[in-house]
Amino acid sequence: MAKEEIERGNWTGKLDFILSCIGYAVGLGNVWRFPYLCYRNGGGAFLVPYAIMLVIAGIPLFFFELSFGQFASEGPVTVWKVSPFFMGIGWAMCLISAMVSIYYNVIIMYSIYYMFVSFVSIDTTLPWQTCTNIWNTENCRIKPYPKLSELNERNKTMELIGLNDKSCLNKSVDDVNSLFGTSLTSYMEFNSTMLESNVTKQCEIKFRTASEEFWTRQVLQLQETPDGLYDIGDVSIRNLICLLFAWIFIFFCLMKGVKSSGKVVYFTATFPYIVLLLLLIRGVTLEGYYDGILFYIIPKWEEISKPKVWGDAATQIFYSLGVAFGGLLTMASYNKFKNNTLRDALLVSLINCSTSVFAGFAIFSLLGHMAFITNRLVEEVADSGPGLAFVAYPEGIAKLAEPWPPIVAFLFFFMIFTLGLDSQFAMMETVISGLSDVFPYYLRKHKTLFTFVACMIGFLLGIPQVCKGGIYVLTLMDWYSGSYNLMIVSLCELVAVCYVYGVNNFRRDIEMMLGGFPKVFWVYWYVTWCFITPVAIVFIVIMSGITYAPAYYTKYEGVYTFPDFAEGLGWLMVVSPLALIVGGMIVQSIRYGGVAKALKAQPDWGPASDEDRTGRYSPRGEPDFSKDEPAGATNMGYVGEKGRPYVVNDKNGYDHRL
Repeated sequence: MAKEEIERGNWTGKLDFILSCIGYAVGLGNVWRFPYLCYRNGGGAFLVPYAIMLVIAGIPLFFFELSFGQFASEGPVTVWKVSPFFMGIGWAMCLISAMVSIYYNVIIMYSIYYMFVSFVSIDTTLPWQTCTNIWNTENCRIKPYPKLSELNERNKTMELIGLNDKSCLNKSVDDVNSLFGTSLTSYMEFNSTMLESNVTKQCEIKFRTASEEFWTRQVLQLQETPDGLYDIGDVSIRNLICLLFAWIFIFFCLMKGVKSSGKVVYFTATFPYIVLLLLLIRGVTLEGYYDGILFYIIPKWEEISKPKVWGDAATQIFYSLGVAFGGLLTMASYNKFKNNTLRDALLVSLINCSTSVFAGFAIFSLLGHMAFITNRLVEEVADSGPGLAFVAYPEGIAKLAEPWPPIVAFLFFFMIFTLGLDSQFAMMETVISGLSDVFPYYLRKHKTLFTFVACMIGFLLGIPQVCKGGIYVLTLMDWYSGSYNLMIVSLCELVAVCYVYGVNNFRRDIEMMLGGFPKVFWVYWYVTWCFITPVAIVFIVIMSGITYAPAYYTKYEGVYTFPDFAEGLGWLMVVSPLALIVGGMIVQSIRYGGVAKALKAQPDWGPASDEDRTGRYSPRGEPDFSKDEPAGATNMGYVGEKGRPYVVNDKNGYDHRL
């Protein structure tokens, strides 16, 4: 009975795992960050460092984590039976995933709100299509900016007057008289040359699009929190309700573990591709699409000589594939022992990166049309993050011909919703499984209740982010919670497995699952795991440090720079997971009676199922040289105290050498 109570469960099919990995890796960053990085870092030329970083860091880490989790069928904490000294790495993964989950679900909440608004507007117009709403200001503008170069002098002058503050122009009459040697009595006597001079630049009205005012003044209500983080204002009830709905939805999808979430991903992992395809088809039928796509793909080869471009490529690969969060390790732990992790790693990595490139075409075709309509340059409408999803893209959608805007808006925000869900599933499952594996007799037995409690804690911790100044809290968490700490966690896990446990031992473990490979096959993995990937990670950390800038939030009034206490809280989020790693090393060294003993693999390390414990993990009291054991291996399996299997080398003890 006790065995049934602590059963972890498994995926019900191979496709459950594949789609879950695809959904986890293909997230919001593929749609709202990669295209922006691509155009900013040389267009099509950016694909060169991006592909190289995929090969030297992305794929090796992806295969590493899938194999590590699947071999032991353990979560991110208990998998460190391989070397208890490093158990803090697992706790660090859980903490990072928990922190990111808190603000990530707030982004999902925004997509839910936009979906609802789009749905109820299907028979009318979207609220960000007009400037007549109660939240709009006199600076809201929906008319395209005039093409001044195509106008005659009189019309050009009249248009420029309309783009400037008239009272300010009247005050500038004296300055213009002295500059141009004229004798003006009012702004009506200005000509286009005068209006375009530096003297009158201060009179230009800073117009805002209807979508920007809807986002900042209706959804966020930033106008009510002028003091930033010093006063984040009251809770927005509608956002609070949407956040509660988001967490309840997450709960119902995770309440039965991977058996329930594994079915949801059949829809959530595939639906975004349908929407992206529809948006691309619609986008290439709009005026101006060609300029947007050209802007996206035309290579600027001189850019790839800049170290920052390589740093951006490495960082995007790192975050996009989701390594070091613990999600890959957790999902793989529910696989069958013989599942082909190599195939899965290559397949998911390539699909993830291909999706990023494909999404760029869909995004920039619409941004090209938006630039055409507003008479602006593509780089002026291109953005990343929430600025693209909730301002630029809705603005572009609003310019489509009827009846497209509400329909396309609903589909787009539904896509954002599904993209966020898959990543949220994996991060929350990492936290839930990590704790359940440590306390199986208490938490696995009440998995549904524990999942509900975890989701409600996430909801409560997310409440500050649905206040009227909550976007500042969200930005701070997004900036710091998963940053340098992810790089260092991944570096620690490579060092722990490849240099302490031994890369040869890890190779034999993988061959127990996948079968033997020629020695030449392992050259790539040895070189990347032991040398190139760690160097790439150090490179990312160094580049991130060189290009580091304090957190800020860009809004209409200007750039909001976070105060010192907020920077302190941000760095606390960075160092907290790292403190768990160091603390874990200290605790485990004391617990096991020294560093040397804490570094050694535990007797119960190895495959979870007795039928998979062959070769050096055999539970039998005699050596078992199975076909999976490499020729010339000297490891033999024995049964130790209380019948638990352990592994020794016939001369020197357990093999910890490379």
